[in-house]
Amino acid sequence: MRHSEVFSQGFDPARVHSGGLWPDELLVAGVRVDALGRIAHWDAAAEALLGYPASEVLGSRGEMLAPTSRFPRVESLMERITTGPATTGPCTARHRDGRPVELAAWTYRVPETPGAGGDVFAFLVAVSAVLEMRVSRALLDGLCGQSPIGLAAFDSDLRYLQVNTALEAINGVPEAEHLGKRLHEVLPDINCAEMETVMRRVLDTGESAVDFRVTGRTPATGLEDRVWSCSHFRLEDTRKRPFGVAISVVDITARVRAEQAAAESHRRLDLLNEAAASIGTTLDMRRTAQELADVALRGFADIATVDLMVTAADDAAATFGSDPAGGIAVRRLGKAPARGSPEADVLAPLGATLHYPPDAPYVQAIRRRDPFVVAEVDERAITASSCHTGAVRQLRELGVHSLLMVPLLARGKVLGATTFYRAAPARSFSPDDVALARDMASRAAVYLDNARLYTREHDTAVTLQRSLLPHRLAPPPGIEVAHCYRPASDINEVGGDWYDVVGMSGGRAALVVGDVMGHGITAAAVMGQLRSAVRTLARLALPPEQLLRELDAGMADLPGAPLATCTYAVCDPAAGSCSITRAGHPPPAVIHPDGTAELLELPAGAPLGVGGIDFVPIELPLPPGSILILYTDGLVEARCADLDQRLTQLRDVLTAHSTLPLDSLSRTVMNRLAPAPDDDVALLLARISPWEPYR
Repeated sequence: MRHSEVFSQGFDPARVHSGGLWPDELLVAGVRVDALGRIAHWDAAAEALLGYPASEVLGSRGEMLAPTSRFPRVESLMERITTGPATTGPCTARHRDGRPVELAAWTYRVPETPGAGGDVFAFLVAVSAVLEMRVSRALLDGLCGQSPIGLAAFDSDLRYLQVNTALEAINGVPEAEHLGKRLHEVLPDINCAEMETVMRRVLDTGESAVDFRVTGRTPATGLEDRVWSCSHFRLEDTRKRPFGVAISVVDITARVRAEQAAAESHRRLDLLNEAAASIGTTLDMRRTAQELADVALRGFADIATVDLMVTAADDAAATFGSDPAGGIAVRRLGKAPARGSPEADVLAPLGATLHYPPDAPYVQAIRRRDPFVVAEVDERAITASSCHTGAVRQLRELGVHSLLMVPLLARGKVLGATTFYRAAPARSFSPDDVALARDMASRAAVYLDNARLYTREHDTAVTLQRSLLPHRLAPPPGIEVAHCYRPASDINEVGGDWYDVVGMSGGRAALVVGDVMGHGITAAAVMGQLRSAVRTLARLALPPEQLLRELDAGMADLPGAPLATCTYAVCDPAAGSCSITRAGHPPPAVIHPDGTAELLELPAGAPLGVGGIDFVPIELPLPPGSILILYTDGLVEARCADLDQRLTQLRDVLTAHSTLPLDSLSRTVMNRLAPAPDDDVALLLARISPWEPYR
């Protein structure tokens, strides 16, 4: 086709643009000048480039385009068009607004033909646009060829237009196999539908989408799942018309895994901290075992059990018994959830005793003292356990797919084991999970062993204390007594509270209530020694103050320099009197025959064992019908309570119930003032009756 045939049809920019890869990337103006030097064609692109409408330039010789004296001395546009053969080069034209426009021109002289002899055609572009296009092209070429970031362009139908070298490597697919295809046709193993939804939204709204996560596999990754961060933006031409979407792709698998590992590390640390705060809040084995099971359900397992070997649960030595090769028996002390879960209900309930033969995996794991992991509860695991229990198959049918058993080890002894179960969709137990479970079990085992040792010592102290307290009081005629002892409501150690009534010559009786400071076996042992000493010294008829001095001196001979408080009274019903003194003990009370009660004011003295303190007695009249009340500090001392208010409350209770039988009165006082005491309480009441001499 000849040039004249092309340009005689007129210049249509849209026809030129449609042939390029990128629409509107360069504005090209078309101008025709006839043989007489008159402008015969001026298209819309020329108007856009130089500002003159066709009506102002057609038929003219382009005088308005000529540079003025203000412009640099360069060849003018018309000179370039009308001079010589086909040329290419720069020129300058004056814009309609008066400013110079640097142009690049391509001119062609048309061979003489009828109607067009000597015509010249020119294509004009702005130099600045060319330079800008070159920079853009260089940048684009650099990104496509050298950038490590994957780049791709899609058309409005979301088909590949172009991909760069980096994306070829990421996808493992050559560029040629991308072009013209939809995402799922190239990469079927990623979340294509979600990604195309995002791309369509970007194309429709023009709002970019940043850091959309694509997951799955590509031919380059094989069977390994990976994660990519994709950012999307809309492609628009110079007239802001959308024609596609561009994306950038970065492989962030390593970063995501590092973030997941960090999050998992934080989760494990939080769980370990929570375990440290939640496990071992008391010295009760059952509660400690349940605390371990409960903590495990806070993001670590779906079911948890805690089993202690029967010897440990019964506070005996935690061993396998006389036959190291034999099986074991364990008692379930912790389970979560305890009930209401189909999976958990398959397992034995709290308090159940479970027996395992020597060849059971449970026994083998405990004997090895290492965690035992079943990463997947499959037929192999079910077969291995089927001869010992059918629970594993039932758990599998209910969705449990992984279990972890960790021995409970403390001070070189095996106390039992804790077992954790996970159900779908939770993942199987990993080596990190095993390490975390071992840490939790290790902490819990120490608390369990502490509770075991405490329980053993506590039971020993209780037994000792009960053996040392009087089983039956035998006051002389003229004195009626009632007593009550109530241990602390919480799991504190046994205290050293005691009481006693000792018959003396002449129909008198010694009444004593004491409290050894401290708790446990030591306090109970000291209490027993003091009680024996009081009974011996009382039978010697020593005055109260002298008896306390002897006790005070004897305390120095006991190991550990113990201290004790004490109230000691000698009642003579025949004389209707009482000699009483105290050593750092709460004040006694008396109910007079008229039913009024008062707290006795007598010197407090110092606790036994301090040494060098005089004890001052008082003589108190006790006519028939009077009641003397001795007690330990647990009756009137309580957390967050004022002692004076508590003493006043004791006096009011005694007054209000003074007519009750003595046993009923002792129970009423105890229930009103110490229904659940913080400390052990000993209470001793003595009523003076009309005295009848011995016959």
